Amino acid sequence: MAPRHAEHLTFTKPRHLVAAGSVAAVVVFLIARLVYGELPPLPLLAGATLLLIAFVDVLLTLNMRPRVKRKPGTEPVDGITAARAVALAKASSLAGAIMVGVWIGLLAYLMPLIATIDAARADTTAAVIGLISAAALIAAGLWLENSLRNPDEPDEPHDDEN
Repeated sequence: MAPRHAEHLTFTKPRHLVAAGSVAAVVVFLIARLVYGELPPLPLLAGATLLLIAFVDVLLTLNMRPRVKRKPGTEPVDGITAARAVALAKASSLAGAIMVGVWIGLLAYLMPLIATIDAARADTTAAVIGLISAAALIAAGLWLENSLRNPDEPDEPHDDEN
């Protein structure tokens, strides 16, 4: 019987985020070309809701980082709590990447229309706010994930993935 390889969670790879964002951008661009004229105007702060999740990630990072690093006077992090926080961090960065793609796809459609369509101008502002919010979510998720690295593990885990 072949030996089993220990399965471990790997750190988020930039190529995964870029791939997810790229697919989302292409899909949204194509959908916008088909149905943009039938959609209601975008609320100005539609994408800003992602900042709330980013804020939670930052608060968790500030709370858990000293505990993971075993700073004096802090309570160690329970393993299941750390695992849940890592899952949140990975989900946050992936959701942020997908939403960056969504906003980029929409902006790619809107940019040529800004001079001729008033709705495109207003939607562009909302899309830029969404893009910034999604980028903040990626940053917060990656920071949380990085802060949860076990100080006893090497910086770069072995990666069997190509």
